[in-house]
Formats: sequence, structure tokens, C-alpha cells
Amino acid sequence: MALLTLDPTLLLLLTACLFILVFGGLSFIRREGLSVQFAVESVIVTTVLVGGSWLLGLRLSPILLLALLYLVTMRSRLIVDLANLLARQHRYGPAFRLYQLGLAWWPDAPSRGIVLTNRGVAELLSGQVETAIHTLEGLLAPDNPSRLGIKYEAACRYNLGFAYEQKGEDARAVREYNRVIDLLPASIYTRAAEAALRRRKKTDV
Repeated sequence: MALLTLDPTLLLLLTACLFILVFGGLSFIRREGLSVQFAVESVIVTTVLVGGSWLLGLRLSPILLLALLYLVTMRSRLIVDLANLLARQHRYGPAFRLYQLGLAWWPDAPSRGIVLTNRGVAELLSGQVETAIHTLEGLLAPDNPSRLGIKYEAACRYNLGFAYEQKGEDARAVREYNRVIDLLPASIYTRAAEAALRRRKKTDV
């Protein structure tokens, strides 16, 4: 009985389609919206790699194709992970340079929102309260082109509330904490917001 074999080029194209569907679907589930830029970049990378390997008569591994697709399309998010690591070590100078690099690498709208959210948090942690408020308020502005998924919107609103609290703007802080609770119940941000509200009640007594 003959075994069915799949054409290597077709396998690569199917692998790329699966990548786009999986990561595009995850963005949709996270309420980040569907990124046209992500799909276009994936198609371009796939065309160059698969077309180049076919013309040169080289065999391209589907695993290598997936790895390269991930590195190219998630470049800004990977930079953010490294910047966050440096920020947690209080190495804010290199961290802020990496956030800027993540923005300079033409991220799509959801990735841009992720970079700016994390940069705003790092600004807050480094004591730049006014700058953090400017960054986080800008992200939540109705005309902001960056799309925030529900998780990052909750993170943005919680940290904005904390920044307002640091400035003594209690009413605005309470408003953002309550929005976090309504937005994403049972999350770490909701628990932190609830703890902040309890702390405020004890202070007011």
C-alpha cells in the first residue's frame, strides 16, 4: 500500500497558513482585533522564504519557517520582554532604549499598544509619574491608533489609577480602579485594584 506524501512546498504554505490562523485567532480572542499588518508581513516572509528555497532548490524546514515567522512578526513583543527584564532589575536606561527600539521597528497596532503599556509601567516604577500618566492616558484616548487587548487595557488602567494615586488625585484613581474591576473580573489587576480600594477606605477612616 503506497503512502501518501505531501509536496514540501505545499507543506510550507499550509504551515504558514496555520501560523496566521493561530496567532490571528489569539489576537481576536484577546480583543486586540485582526491585524492586517501581521497577515501581510506573514505572507511576505512566507513568499520570500518559500519562493527562495524553491528557486534555489533548497529544502526549508517547516520548523525553521515557523521560527522565522515568529521572530519577524513578534519582533516588538520580544524586545518588550527583554526591556521588562531590564526594568525589573532597575536598569531603566537600557530598558527605555529597548522600548524605543520596539516602537521604531514598525509594530502593528496591538504590538504598539503592548510596547507603550509596558513603557508606561516602567516609567511609573522609575518615579516618572507625570510621564507615565501621559503615556497611559494617551493609550486610552479614543483617537489612539494602538489597539489594546482586554488584558493590556486592564493593566493600563490599573497603573494609571496607581499613578493618579501617587499624585494625590484620589477621585481619578478610584475611577480607574473601578473600571479595571468592571473590565476584567478575577484577574490579577482586579485583585490589585480591589486591594488599592480597600487600602484607601482604611486611610479615609
